[in-house]
Amino acid sequence: MSHFVPKLGHWYQDCENGQLFEIVSLDMEDANVQVQYLDGELADFDLDVWAELHLRPAAAPEDWRSAFELDDADAPDPDGPMHPLEWGNPLSAIEPDTVLALDDS
Repeated sequence: MSHFVPKLGHWYQDCENGQLFEIVSLDMEDANVQVQYLDGELADFDLDVWAELHLRPAAAPEDWRSAFELDDADAPDPDGPMHPLEWGNPLSAIEPDTVLALDDS
C-alpha cells in the first residue's frame, strides 16, 4: 500500500512491475493523479487506487531522452556545417518571369 502523498514532479517505482513513473498532473478536486511512465505512456489513477499501489520513491532517470525515444544518432552533428535560412537575401524575394510555366513570348 502506498503511504506516499502524490507530489508533482516526483518519481516513483511500482514494486509489483518495476516500472518508473513521474507524477505530471494532480487534480485534487477530481481526486485524480496523472503519471507518465519512462516509455512516455500516460496513466490516470484515482486517489483511492493510488493508496492501494505498492510504491517506493525513486530517483529521476539519468537518461531523460528515453521517454522521447531519442538516440545519439538523432542529435545534430556538432561538427557539421550550419545552413541558416536565407531570410535576409534579397534574391529570394524576386518573382520569376514565368507564372505557372507560361512564358510572355
